[in-house]
Amino acid sequence: MSFADLGPYLFIVVAGWLATDIWRWAGVLVGNRIDETSEVLNWVRAVATALVAAVIAKMIFFPTGALETSPLWLRLAAVVFGALAFFVGGRFRQIAGIAAAIAFLAAGLAIIGP
Repeated sequence: MSFADLGPYLFIVVAGWLATDIWRWAGVLVGNRIDETSEVLNWVRAVATALVAAVIAKMIFFPTGALETSPLWLRLAAVVFGALAFFVGGRFRQIAGIAAAIAFLAAGLAIIGP
């Protein structure tokens, strides 16, 4: 593989880095001036939470790929199980919730089959 063959990949890496890194630096510069209890930051948190909830809902009710083979009741049960693990997870809440939901879904698919 020659350097000319790597050109498009190098462009993608550099362009992707520049596109995201600019916003990261802007966030650092502006973020230092925002009060943690301000209404602006509360709004940003609400929008971020809504986006995550929307993506999760889309994955549950309109799945694609391998998740599409699982029944709706199993996906909903995995979310409930993951939420319970999150609330009792202690220090590792996020990891516990995600791992528990994935394990529940995998076990359910292994039991009922594809």
